Amino acid sequence: MKRADLLEGESSSETVVVAYHERTKHHFHRYAAALGYMDWATQPDPFRRYAGADLVRLPLPKAGCPLPYWQLYASATVPPVPLSLESVSLFFRYALSLTAWKQVGETKWPLRANPSSGNLHPTEGYALLPAVDQIGETAAVYHYAPREHALERRAALDAERWTELVGAFPDGSFLVGLSSVHWREAWKYGERAFRYCQHDVGHALAGLRIAAAALGWRLMLLNGVSNSTLSSLLGLDREEDFAGSEREEAELLVLITPGSMPLATDSKPLMAYKAGVLWQGMANMLSPEHGVAWPVIDEVAQATRRCESTPIKEDFSGFPSEDELFGTPVRQGLLSAEKAILGRRSAVAMDGSTSISRAAFFRMFARLIPTHERQGMPWDAIPWRPRIHLGLFVHRVDGLVPGLYVLVRDPDKIEILKRVMGSEFCWQRVPDCPPGLPLYLLKEGDCRALAITVSCGQDIAGDGAFSLAMIADYMDSLASYGASFYRNLFWEAGMVGQILYLEAEEAGIRATGIGCYFDDPVHAAFGIASREWQSFYHFTVGGPVDDGRLSTLPAYNFEEEQ
Repeated sequence: MKRADLLEGESSSETVVVAYHERTKHHFHRYAAALGYMDWATQPDPFRRYAGADLVRLPLPKAGCPLPYWQLYASATVPPVPLSLESVSLFFRYALSLTAWKQVGETKWPLRANPSSGNLHPTEGYALLPAVDQIGETAAVYHYAPREHALERRAALDAERWTELVGAFPDGSFLVGLSSVHWREAWKYGERAFRYCQHDVGHALAGLRIAAAALGWRLMLLNGVSNSTLSSLLGLDREEDFAGSEREEAELLVLITPGSMPLATDSKPLMAYKAGVLWQGMANMLSPEHGVAWPVIDEVAQATRRCESTPIKEDFSGFPSEDELFGTPVRQGLLSAEKAILGRRSAVAMDGSTSISRAAFFRMFARLIPTHERQGMPWDAIPWRPRIHLGLFVHRVDGLVPGLYVLVRDPDKIEILKRVMGSEFCWQRVPDCPPGLPLYLLKEGDCRALAITVSCGQDIAGDGAFSLAMIADYMDSLASYGASFYRNLFWEAGMVGQILYLEAEEAGIRATGIGCYFDDPVHAAFGIASREWQSFYHFTVGGPVDDGRLSTLPAYNFEEEQ
């Protein structure tokens, strides 16, 4: 489909997406439709459980793992760990587990390794594992229960079915799936909730890749698997198991291998289960009632579901090398991987004074660029060239003038963005930045007030060292890959955000994702008049202001027993 067809409103799944995106924009004169207040009586349970499913407790990994944070990005230097109860436990601990509880007065709430809009956590994780000692005697489908750090066995798979699923993959491979509970976000955010669910899937996808890297494992998104097949594989299409409870939307499936990724990944389509798989467990109800319905979320979910498709294969030969991005490869840092991953927090406010070094600034953004070797984590997990580029509001970076900047994550899009953005911009290459880092100054000046204004008036966007808008190559993506790629754009934005979170931790500061921004004023700030490019997520990085009223408690009450 041509981009002109989308703009003219031809009836199709793509135009359902375009209509949804326009409808759910925030504007100065109105916000996207939402309830407008917090209906505490219907607040969703943040934890899904399956009553009647066998629970396999995972031993909490011992603290103090010395693996340096920087080594996550040099996966060839981490020997692959065999698949076992302990390695599965560490994988989920780093990817989807609780990291702490916060408490003020009598109110207590958990934090997780995978961040979430409003801490509402719509993302659920599933694993299809082979027989593993102390987990199960046969292959099985499991749901990960983060509060218990445990696996709920939903279905056992005989050897024949398991071979049909992963027989073409290396020994020790397994599959992980993610789903979304739209209601958890819609409860607070109304119609814009679908966007936020997809952000969270992207954060979780990066979290999975990062956890795999810590174990020396490889991970690849199986983007050719249809939503209906994935729903069958995870047991999400079983109405009898969700009677009266909130359904889950199948999102994505990844393959994890202990060694090199097979070149033929995705060449053999995964098939939905045939009759004969015995399931166990009934999904719990998350809210006693739902009140206002948001049917537009179901419409865009339907329009963006994937059919079985040929895997995306693109050429990365024109991308920079690791040496061009970092100069001397980064082989030192402040933190261990464990401290960066489990210590990650979202800042609730920035101090308005902390600056960061140019070296830290450059390293953060170099981490966001795929290399031509396709070795850079987490970008080796997804097959498409970058579709998300960064419009930057730089406030306090040592040696850089404040102003508007842009990071173009695909070298082939530099000239296109020059034409798309305002003609008044200078497009001056940032002095002394690594040669492979496509970072440009657009316009000098104090842009703190502008950053705050377009981020729904939130001071945090102007009080950090910098904030940014993730600008998507939107219409061309829909035209090239179809309506389902709308989700992928948010996933990529979430992955960018997850790396920025960890890079901020490594630099001794903090970051926060910003989902509330005025869409079209953001575009205007960067001179974008075309609807073909759209902002998909905001972020801010800087010195945090801690809330002294909050107490921090351990993630698991059995930590001291391990």
